[in-house]
Amino acid sequence: MAVKILNFTGRLNTHETYMLRCLELAELGRGKVAPNPMVGCVIVRGAEIIAEAYHQQYGGSHAEVNAINKLPADFDFSDCTVYVNLEPCSHHGKTPPCSDLLIGKKIKQVVIANSDTNPLVAGKGIEKLRNAGIEVVTGILEKEARELNIRFFTFHEQKRPYIILKWAQSRDGFISKLPLPADKNENWITSPESKQLVHLWRSQEQAILAGANTILNDDPALTTRLVEGNNPLRIIIDKDLSLPKDRQVFTNNAQAIIFTEKASNDQDHIRYIQLAFDPHFMKNFLAALHGLSVQSMIVEGGTKLLDQFIKSGYWDEARIFIGNKLFTNGIPAPLFELSDYVPETSGEDLLYCIRA
Repeated sequence: MAVKILNFTGRLNTHETYMLRCLELAELGRGKVAPNPMVGCVIVRGAEIIAEAYHQQYGGSHAEVNAINKLPADFDFSDCTVYVNLEPCSHHGKTPPCSDLLIGKKIKQVVIANSDTNPLVAGKGIEKLRNAGIEVVTGILEKEARELNIRFFTFHEQKRPYIILKWAQSRDGFISKLPLPADKNENWITSPESKQLVHLWRSQEQAILAGANTILNDDPALTTRLVEGNNPLRIIIDKDLSLPKDRQVFTNNAQAIIFTEKASNDQDHIRYIQLAFDPHFMKNFLAALHGLSVQSMIVEGGTKLLDQFIKSGYWDEARIFIGNKLFTNGIPAPLFELSDYVPETSGEDLLYCIRA
């Protein structure tokens, strides 16, 4: 979920005040810039913000470029301070290095929240700025800035996506009735408000994962149709390639990746990746996603798939809805101790948001 930057409390010094504005701007890029980080930039002269911007879209200009471009081409930056929540890049990617731009503009001072742990940067941007004679201040609101980009840091430091487990269970602890009802609505657990919230979450993550049984039995579309936002990349685990292609995830031309044990050629918008379903599957699966630059993933599978993540320790958040319905019998939800946590409310439901 989004970091509650605007709820930051405490006494702020001048650097922190401007950095807080950086974080507010950076947040505006959520769901649009991955696998890049969310970055805001504020340019200050004297005690006045003279330009501000953020990284708006993956492949587009970085925050520093967007802020500088708001000022005249011949503007004198020699008495300006640039605030940015992540170390300016020092390498050529989809855009030129921002550190070179700041040096070229003869910026007086650069204030940074976090160093970039991407191996392509990893302190080189800060070093380049200092070698050019620019004063660099680091570590301002470092904790808050890291939380904002926790997906980015997890991806580079742990070499896997940031993983969010999500499920809904009845008041008596089942995720589904058994036998499965002919009318899917009878199996629905949560309120309309919770359903819309889940679609918002999907729009904020790069990918969504489901297993073959969930696709077969529930036939989810795995889209963001109830909110404005990008549809996540659909990732499906289908060991034996047993799923019929009339399922909703295959019929709307959105990109999907199927992990399977069988060899298969890519088809239109569907890509197949072959992996051995052995004791090393989870580790190899997450490594493959890292290689595909999947920075974050929400897991909306059944109990078996969710339990694999829980038992392996490969998860960062769990978001658990407790609906108002009683099923009496059915598929048990994952065993997860909730007594130590205080729930929020979502419509008529309880919602537990837990960090690993």
